[in-house]
Amino acid sequence: MASITPFLWLDNNVREAVAFYESVFPNAKVETVNDFMAEFELEGQKFNALNGGPKFKFNEAVSFFINVESQEELDYFWNKLTADGGKESQCGWLKDKFGLSWQVVPTALGKMMSSGNPKKSQNVMQALMQMTKLDIARLKQAYEQA
Repeated sequence: MASITPFLWLDNNVREAVAFYESVFPNAKVETVNDFMAEFELEGQKFNALNGGPKFKFNEAVSFFINVESQEELDYFWNKLTADGGKESQCGWLKDKFGLSWQVVPTALGKMMSSGNPKKSQNVMQALMQMTKLDIARLKQAYEQA
């Protein structure tokens, strides 16, 4: 059976990157890591990584989406992934210290945006556009104001 696995081109720091992701994700599994490449799994998603050198860089055209249930879980991933040189962006997006883009998004957001009430969805979107790290309570407040 065919499968699709993200393949990360890193700048000669594959061991450091795998150790970092293993420290962030509670259900990480490292299958192989050496000076050339790595195979690992984060929350059930398999990844391959290569020490490819500085030629290619990550950009926002590809990001990894982390669905969370609570503000505590959202804060955990946000703080871990932005630590040590990561950068916050807008609307729940961030880059980790390796330049990989992530979205940390509460499942409640999808429910609010697909409620069928355009005014509620518009209020939530307006609140979302003003945030970097998402705030579930503020999103719910915007939803309930419609």
